[in-house]
Amino acid sequence: MGYLSDTVETRRVEGRFSTYAYRDFGVASAAPPLVLLTRFKATMDHWDPAFLDALAAERRVIVFDNAGVSESTGEVPASFALAAEGVVDFVGALKLGEVDLLGWSIGGFAGQMVALNHPGVARRLLVLGSGPGGVPGTPQMDPRVLELMVAPENGDEDYLFLFFGHNEDGRQAGLKSLRRLDFRLSRSRAAITPEAWGRQLEAIQKWAPGNGSAWSRLEEIKIPVLVANGAHDVMVRSEDSFAMVKRMTNATAVLYGDSGHAFLFQHPEKFGKVALEFLR
Repeated sequence: MGYLSDTVETRRVEGRFSTYAYRDFGVASAAPPLVLLTRFKATMDHWDPAFLDALAAERRVIVFDNAGVSESTGEVPASFALAAEGVVDFVGALKLGEVDLLGWSIGGFAGQMVALNHPGVARRLLVLGSGPGGVPGTPQMDPRVLELMVAPENGDEDYLFLFFGHNEDGRQAGLKSLRRLDFRLSRSRAAITPEAWGRQLEAIQKWAPGNGSAWSRLEEIKIPVLVANGAHDVMVRSEDSFAMVKRMTNATAVLYGDSGHAFLFQHPEKFGKVALEFLR
C-alpha cells in the first residue's frame, strides 16, 4: 500500500531563525492548516505515513523540521520557549495565519509554549504523549528508558520498548509502524546530529517549574486542547495527562489502555478519527 505523505516533495522557506525544510499536503482548501511538531531525536521523516494520511483525508497537513534539525539550518533551541519561537517563525514565514497545532512528545512542550506566549497563533492544540513539566509526585524516569533515549543508535527492540505497548499486539503494531517508516528513511537517511539532540536534551532538563515549564501556567491556555497518550508510556507518564487536564477549563483527555508513547502510530486510523473530530 502506498501513502500520499510518502510522495510529497520537500520544500524550503526562509525564516528569521532558519531556512526550514517542510512538506505540505492533504486538503488544500481546509482551514486552518494543521502543523505537526515532532518528538525528541526525530525528523519529519519519522512521522508514520498511515497517521499522516489519516489526518490528510480531511485537513491540510504541514510537517517540518525546526531550526537545526536535519535539513533545516540554524541551531536547535535549548529551551521549549525558544522552540516555540521557531514554530511561530515558521508559521509566519509561510504566511499561514491562524493554525491548529499537533505536538507529539517534546513537540507537545513546544506547542504549549506557543499557546502560552503567542495567543492567537493556534486555534486548537493537540498534546500527544506529552506533559506540562513538573507535575508534583512524578517519579524519576526508569534508567533503562534514559539509557535507550540517549543511545547513539537504536534498533527495533529499543523502539518497541520505548514507544509501544508491552504486549504481543503492541509489539506487532509497533513492528508494522517501523516498517511503514522505512520507505522515507531508507532513502533519506534523515537523522538528527548528536549535537542537535544534545540541545534538545538540555531543553528537556529545563522543563520544570520555575525553569520554563507550562505546569504553573496551564490555566492561561483558553483554546480547546486535546491531551492524549498511551496508558503505558514509559517516557511521559499518562498520569501527567490527567493532571494536565485537571488544570485547564477547555481540555479533553483520551488514553489508550493497550499503548505507549507512540499510541498514535499503534492506532493511526482510530486516533486519526479522534483527532479530526476534535479539530472539527
